[in-house]
Formats: sequence, structure tokens, C-alpha cells
Amino acid sequence: MTQLRVRDAAAFLGISDDTVRRLVDGGTFTRATDDAGRAVVDGREVAAYARERSSELTDPAAAVTSSARNRFVGIVTDLVVDTVMAQVELQCGPHRVVSLMSAEAVRDLGLEIGSVAVASVKATMVAVEAPTRHEDER
Repeated sequence: MTQLRVRDAAAFLGISDDTVRRLVDGGTFTRATDDAGRAVVDGREVAAYARERSSELTDPAAAVTSSARNRFVGIVTDLVVDTVMAQVELQCGPHRVVSLMSAEAVRDLGLEIGSVAVASVKATMVAVEAPTRHEDER
């Protein structure tokens, strides 16, 4: 089972550490302690929470004109693996990222629901958009 430190779960969900602690107190996440004595939560529970609320999340950069970074850190929220290929779904803050890869790669990376993973995007395959501006705003 993948365990996430409270601060890491908060970062992946785009909420504060205190909010994660309140979710623990409210029974949404199960609190445990890692080998170093730090509070951790179940990665699967965090993944389920992220998936349920992904449509509620807002993009903090939505008001900014910029190009997204090429690496998105998130948690695995879904895996569909057959004998040859796999579909891996990540929740990276407010962004849902889906990747197709070999089943062997999933095994080699040790991916499971709740695992921390990084989606790297090849820049030549990314479309960059900016909000439409009115003539008087240029």
C-alpha cells in the first residue's frame, strides 16, 4: 500500500495540510504512522478523493497567460492493465493526465492506484492556448 505524508497529499490535492488533517478527523482518510513516526494517509484513499472531486478543482493558473511546464507530478487514480498494454490515469492537481504505456513499464515502475508518479510531456506534442483578447485589450 502506498502511503503519502500529509503535506504531500495536500500538495497533490491542492489543499492545505490542515484540510487534510480535518479530512482525517472526519474519517475521509485513514491516518497511520510511517517508520519515522510521521503521519501518513493511504494513497488509494487520496486517489479516490481526487478522482471524486476532480471536476470541482480550479486551475490556479487559469488567469495567467503562460505555457504549462512539461512535468506534472500527481498520484495514480486509475490503472487498466492487460497482458501487453496499460492505461494509467494521474490526477495532477486540477489536471487529469492519461497515458498509454506497456504493461511491462507499469510493472517496472511499480505503479498502483495511489502511487506518486510524474507525467512528462513531449513539448512538440503540446498545444498552447491563450484566452481570446478583445481589440481594446491588445
